[in-house]
Amino acid sequence: MSVQFGIWNQDGRPVDHDHLEKARALLAPYGPDGCGSYEQGNIGIVYHVFHTTNESHREIQPHTTSGVVITWDGRLDNRAELISRRKDSLNPGATDLDIVAAAYERWGTGCFGRLIGDWALSIWNPRQGSLILAKDPIGTRHLYYTFEKDQLTWSTILDPLVLLPGKTFALEEEYIAGWLSFFPATHLTPYAGIHAVPPSSFVLIRPGKQTVSRYWDFDPGKRIRYGSDAEYEEHFRSVFRKSVRRRLRSDSPVLAELSGGMDSSSIVCMADTIIASGLAETPRLDTVSYYDESEPNWNERPYFTKIEEKRGRVGTHIDVGLQQTFKLESTRRCFEAAPGSRRQPNEASRQFAECLVSGGYRVVLSGTGGDEVTGGVPTPDPELQNLLARAQFALLCQRLKVWALNKRTPWFRLLFHAAKDFFPPSVVGLPENDLRASFLDSTFRTRHASAVRGYPSRLRLVGPLPSFQESLATLNALRRQLNCYPPLSEPPQEKRYPYLDRDLLEFLYAIPREQLVRPGQRRSLLRRALHGIVPDEILHRKRKAFGGRSAMRFLSTELSSLDGIGETAVCVSLGIINRPSLSELIRNAREGIAVPVVTLMRTVGIEAWLRGVIDKRLVNILRPMPLTAACVPTVEHREIRCHDG
Repeated sequence: MSVQFGIWNQDGRPVDHDHLEKARALLAPYGPDGCGSYEQGNIGIVYHVFHTTNESHREIQPHTTSGVVITWDGRLDNRAELISRRKDSLNPGATDLDIVAAAYERWGTGCFGRLIGDWALSIWNPRQGSLILAKDPIGTRHLYYTFEKDQLTWSTILDPLVLLPGKTFALEEEYIAGWLSFFPATHLTPYAGIHAVPPSSFVLIRPGKQTVSRYWDFDPGKRIRYGSDAEYEEHFRSVFRKSVRRRLRSDSPVLAELSGGMDSSSIVCMADTIIASGLAETPRLDTVSYYDESEPNWNERPYFTKIEEKRGRVGTHIDVGLQQTFKLESTRRCFEAAPGSRRQPNEASRQFAECLVSGGYRVVLSGTGGDEVTGGVPTPDPELQNLLARAQFALLCQRLKVWALNKRTPWFRLLFHAAKDFFPPSVVGLPENDLRASFLDSTFRTRHASAVRGYPSRLRLVGPLPSFQESLATLNALRRQLNCYPPLSEPPQEKRYPYLDRDLLEFLYAIPREQLVRPGQRRSLLRRALHGIVPDEILHRKRKAFGGRSAMRFLSTELSSLDGIGETAVCVSLGIINRPSLSELIRNAREGIAVPVVTLMRTVGIEAWLRGVIDKRLVNILRPMPLTAACVPTVEHREIRCHDG
């Protein structure tokens, strides 16, 4: 993915050219294929290129057209459709940038809902004195912005916004609370005053005012109903094939992560059928797989080997069994703009980087999201909640009986579990997953309760079906996760997510819930639809287990060297972590007693990040004061709907 940076001095001062050059140096590792710039008085924009498609080589950015300056980073998936709508000004060979510019000229901000793909863009309008920052509906790209007196700056990466102002930021506590639990809200960054453009939204900025508008959302009224399972299966194959094909659009070989689970295996097998038919733009698809033979619950070698046998080609294998995840001091010395934003140096990351460079790969396919959107959790709740909300009590009784037999659970317990999500937590109590945050300081946990609990929302009986509400909640969690992992530059790469395709998600959200999950049939539709494409050993394997021994081994060895961390932790001094609880967790981890491993490792990561940014005097250690109404910037929230025409 390409990267951009911009400065707008709203008081009319000329842009500091040295400042732009410093930003250019920070962006260069992410965009090694050239750069472009736009400087006009009080506005300056820098763009560094990372080519991943044939068409991108013909783009010159920033791009000036019809009085506006557009900077685009993305992959446009519905090119043919948009070209046909603007065939008066576009030809079949138009670049993505040409198409976006023509769409904006025709529909203005209403064009954003028509742009299907992974993208982020900025549009500077000198005549109106306004700037637009926008992102795709899923949030696969990153775009940040901040105000400093009369100066607005924006960037694809956080580094220039953090390093160049020469100031110390207040810590955004809610971001930390979210990162330690279910990931922070998509508009947040670790720094108070630096904002992220939310997915499916654009920010319109004028002097003294900014407006955050949501331009598109999934339609809760959309329904897809067929008369047979075969029709649902055919439709799924069609949209999944299209999603994978879109992400094979590359002028270089594509690398796919192959774990041996259903998600990554399905992507690779579908990609092979597309390539065999001659419909893929990439010259080749290769795979990279991780394994750990020391971990009895997480050795994927037999499964990804089965896919390799089907393909007739062996991929790159990386042993993570004895890899050191990270060391606190080495992490501290390596600047991270945000927690987890930079891959920590170890043998596994070195081998992966070597694989990317030696194979000439620029695009990496990931199975992220597959389990969440195709019914990976075999719960009857969404189906039963739909029947409750629509008062279909006869069918509810029937389905309760079927699920009770399958789960070997009394029907009234299933009914209570499904019904409790319609009531506030004060009635049904807090969810069990709140226990993972038990070591947080009680005041901090109370102050950021929503972030700690994953921004829960109470199901509504009226309006969209409960299953649709649950699907959006799951997608929002995935959006938050993507927002926490910005682009990497060592070497640069573009991650693509076939299971997070907009058309695929629209289909999955519009079909009956019982197509996705049936009693005893987790991920029922995916298994049925991909029979004959993915080996049965993969489709019918038990749910992939996650390793625990290696993580516990890391904690027991690494934390044992951190004598007194519970006494000296910055997290404790900032009132984030409860000292006795953290010390107890570390003691238990050293002794091999079961602890919330992921949460504890994130805590160590946050601690390392905090020490690093405090050492560099980028974040102060004073507890931030609550914002008063006088210091909150004027922000309007509204929705923009696009219509055909």
